[in-house]
Amino acid sequence: MPAAYEGALQDLVDQFGELPGIGPKSAQRLAFHILSADAESVERLVEALRAVKSRVRFCVTCGNVSEEEQCAVCRDPRRDRRVVCVVEEPKDVVAIERTREYRGLYHVLGGAIDPINGVGPDDLRIRELFARVGDGIVEEVILATDPDVVGEATAAYLTRMLRTMAVPVSRLASGLPVGSDLEYADEVTLGRAFEGRRRVDEEG
Repeated sequence: MPAAYEGALQDLVDQFGELPGIGPKSAQRLAFHILSADAESVERLVEALRAVKSRVRFCVTCGNVSEEEQCAVCRDPRRDRRVVCVVEEPKDVVAIERTREYRGLYHVLGGAIDPINGVGPDDLRIRELFARVGDGIVEEVILATDPDVVGEATAAYLTRMLRTMAVPVSRLASGLPVGSDLEYADEVTLGRAFEGRRRVDEEG
């Protein structure tokens, strides 16, 4: 498709268009919003982008986003270190924290096993999860991957591997619609899913 605009404006439209969930029309609207915004607002946006790239990192323990070596959850001495909830992305941590139902720790995989797109177990933080489980402190692993095809496949793989480590494994209960993303679940639904989680090794 030929460029609709010239120079810098088209470059900006193209950059917005590369963001996830942003189609051509949305990219165009965002670009024109920036064009019409005052210089101070644009500079704040630029500084926020620079800051997030220079200051935000991933927690060395769980993989959550943080501006320190460990995230706020891992640093909190009130959290139950015997329970680890496994999620795909940092945004899932935020979704679960909103429920106020969970007081354990997290482990962020950084995605899900997706062979079609070239993502295997070695591309995720799975080795780090097994190392944490093997330290003798963890007494339960809750699998909270998304209830879609790749999320379920990831949960099944982790279940098989964790069974060899003799640690109880549970999966979030019904209430989460199949094919949806965890981040879009409301607090009540997600909270009930935690309350009704089931032991994976009790299935079938």
